Amino acid sequence: MTDHAHSAESASGIRRARPDEAAVLSALALRAKGHWGYDEAFLAACRDDLTLSAEDIAASPVFMLDGPDGPTGFYRLALQDNGVAELDDLFVEPAVMGEGVGRRLWTHAVAYAAALGCVEIVLQSDPHAVEFYEAMGAHQGGESESTVTPGRMLPVMCYRIRKEPYD
Repeated sequence: MTDHAHSAESASGIRRARPDEAAVLSALALRAKGHWGYDEAFLAACRDDLTLSAEDIAASPVFMLDGPDGPTGFYRLALQDNGVAELDDLFVEPAVMGEGVGRRLWTHAVAYAAALGCVEIVLQSDPHAVEFYEAMGAHQGGESESTVTPGRMLPVMCYRIRKEPYD
């Protein structure tokens, strides 16, 4: 990790998740998805997609923000070779939604991706989260089919970190 990425991590209170925290973060993701009123059948269908393994955490950047009673949110990036970081996950504990946790995680994700030389962040968004990502400066760049529900199209959000990659 670059010095810039390390200093952003320590200053924000956001830390790298440990592989042994996979179950806790997976449960948080399911609670956050459930916050939007999806029925049990849909949430059951989402369970595999929302489950992090210890290997996922060991193999990709996963960062979390601790609260007094456990994690309040986390995000996971998938770094691509073309200067793009895919935001695979960004979930906030429902009890603290609206308190700036998502903004803090987003800001950290952008700084971390930028420190690694990425020029753009892309993500497949839940329709309920589009407004949040637009408030963060992202725009809808298209749609992609849900991996859970065939035929359900989800917004693809894009955020340009900088105009040109550094050489």
